[in-house]
Amino acid sequence: MNWPLLLLLMRVITPLSFVTIGGGASIIADLERQSVTVHHWLTTGQFLDLFAISRASPGPGSLLVSLIGFHVAGVAGAIVASMAIFVPTSLILYVLAHIWRFYRDASWQHAIERGLAPVAAGLILAGVYSILQIAEGGAMAWIVAIGAFVALRWLRANPFVLMALGGAVFAIVGMYWWPS
Repeated sequence: MNWPLLLLLMRVITPLSFVTIGGGASIIADLERQSVTVHHWLTTGQFLDLFAISRASPGPGSLLVSLIGFHVAGVAGAIVASMAIFVPTSLILYVLAHIWRFYRDASWQHAIERGLAPVAAGLILAGVYSILQIAEGGAMAWIVAIGAFVALRWLRANPFVLMALGGAVFAIVGMYWWPS
C-alpha cells in the first residue's frame, strides 16, 4: 500500500468536498485540473472515460472521485477518495442542518441561499466548460451542448430523447465529415 500516494489523494480531494455546493458536478473542473494537469494521475482521455462511466452509473455524481481514486491506488485509493469527498461534507451538513432548522426562516438564511445559488451554478458551468474543452467533439460538441441546454430549459425536452439526438448528430457528422 502506497501511503504517501493515499495521503496525497486525500489531501487533494478533501478540500473539493467543501465546494460540492451544486453536487458532484460542481467539482469537475478542479478535479480534472488536479488529476490531469497537476498530478498527472490521468490523461485527458482517461478522465473523459471515467467521467462517462460515473455519469452512466447509478449513484451520486461524486462517484467520479472514487473512480479516480481506484485508478490512482486501487481499492485503497477508491476508499480513501470516497471518504475524502463524502465524510467532511456529511459531518458539516449534519451540524448545519440542526442550526438551519433552529433558525428556520431567518433573513440571513434566505440571503445565504440566494448567494450560494449562483456560486453553485458557476461551479457547474466551470465543470461543463472543462469537459467540453477536453472532449474531442470540437465545435460540434459545443453546438450540441448548447442545443441540449436550450431544449431542456425552455422546451422541457426529455433528456433521453436529447441523448439519442446528440448521439445521432455525432454519428451522422462522423460518417460524412470526419473520415476515419
